[in-house]
Order: sequence, then C-alpha cells, then structure tokens
Amino acid sequence: MAKHIRQLPAKHKKVSFFVTCIVDMIYPETGLSAVEVLERLGCEVDFPQAQTCCGQMGFNAGYRDDATAVAKHFLDSYKDAEVIVTPSGSCATMVRHFYTDLFADDPAWYDRAVYAASITWELTEFIVDGLGITDIGAALDLPIKVALHDACHGLRGLGIKEQPRALVGSMGGVTVEELKGADQCCGFGGLFAIKMPDVSGAMLNDKVQAIVESAADVIVTCDASCLTQMNGGLSRQGCPKRVVHIADMLAGKVGQNAD
Repeated sequence: MAKHIRQLPAKHKKVSFFVTCIVDMIYPETGLSAVEVLERLGCEVDFPQAQTCCGQMGFNAGYRDDATAVAKHFLDSYKDAEVIVTPSGSCATMVRHFYTDLFADDPAWYDRAVYAASITWELTEFIVDGLGITDIGAALDLPIKVALHDACHGLRGLGIKEQPRALVGSMGGVTVEELKGADQCCGFGGLFAIKMPDVSGAMLNDKVQAIVESAADVIVTCDASCLTQMNGGLSRQGCPKRVVHIADMLAGKVGQNAD
C-alpha cells in the first residue's frame, strides 16, 4: 500500500527539475516555462542530464521489474537533489506515494525512496505550499477567462486543487470561471485509454461538452497528459477552445486565442 511521506521544508534550496517524458518529448516549451517561472521566483534550478522516466507506466501495467529498474535510475539521477520539482501531479504522485511500495522489500533502496518522496513536489504545490507564494506577479496583455481542470493524480494523490486556482486567479487580466465537472476524469489515465477506449472516449466526451459549454476562453490543467487527451477531443469536435499547461499560463505565454 502506498505510504504518505511528509514533505521536507523547501525554501532556500536548489531545485532539481524533473521535466517528465511527455513534456520532454512533446511539450518542451512547457518545461522551459516551468523553469522560467521558478527562476523568476528566485530559485536556482538544476536539470540532471541523466533523467529519463519515473517508471509509472511500467508500474501501472504490472511490470514491476521494469518499473523498479527505471525508478532506480531516477533515484540515482536525483541522489544529490535538495528539492525535486516537476510539472506533473501524475509523476510526482508516483515518486511520492508508490516508490515506497516498489521498494518495500529492499531496505537500502527503500530509504532512498523515502528521501526522494520527501523532497518531490508538483510545480504549483511547490510554489504555494513549499515557497508560500500565491501571487507570482504575472499578468497577461489581453483579458481572458480561464477555467481549471483538476487532473486526477494531482487532485486525489496530492490534494492539488486550490493551489493552481490561487496562482491563476492572482494574475492580472485573468478571470477564473468554474468548469462543470472540473474534478471529473478526462478519460486518459495512461494505459486506461488504451485498454478501455470506449469508456475513455465516453468520459472524454463528457469533459469536452463541459468545456464547450463553459464561459472560459481557455482551460488550464497541471498535467500534460490530460491536456493532450482533451485537446484531441476538442480538435475532433471542431471546437476552437484549447487546454494549456499551467506553467505556460504562469509564464504569460497564453493568449486569448491560444492553441
């Protein structure tokens, strides 16, 4: 069973950034946005070059040996980290809650997993709960209405709900609207979307309909996987609205007609 690990204090420590697979491969500009925001807040940011994956996909699929090998590489890559920050509640949840499960029978690696869990934060969680900042002084050039989608792992695994709303709501030019069913899953869920495509598609249709009916110009989320799923559904339905990552929003790179 996943074990909850208390987070160590995060202020005045160097940030080791974990970009995640999907951001690195598909949305590198979002990774750059996250680093830009952290540096604006006075953080020294390090990017461990050996980083790859957190191992979540293998873990969720039941390939524990493969997941263990990937997780060991992650722990080696971040062995000197003071704080680990990632723009993904999903990956942060894997490290925070499931590494201790993965290494439960391996005392040496278990202790390393506990330490990694205690210093790993999702981006908005780190800014609000770790640094104690709810207003980063950001503003957009054009007024925009924004609604937030609560990614499942971030919401249910880490309790991330008010943090992104506080940060986005503090931005100049931004009006926050509530999205109907904001806490409902978009249907992605990693392998879930592949193994149960009909159920996944039905869940996505509900989410897309809520976005279409929303007064918001743009939907913001903290996970790139949700972003990918929802934007695919919106595109197929011919809806011009798009979902953006909160790092890009906080970096001021989202316009009223962003795509």
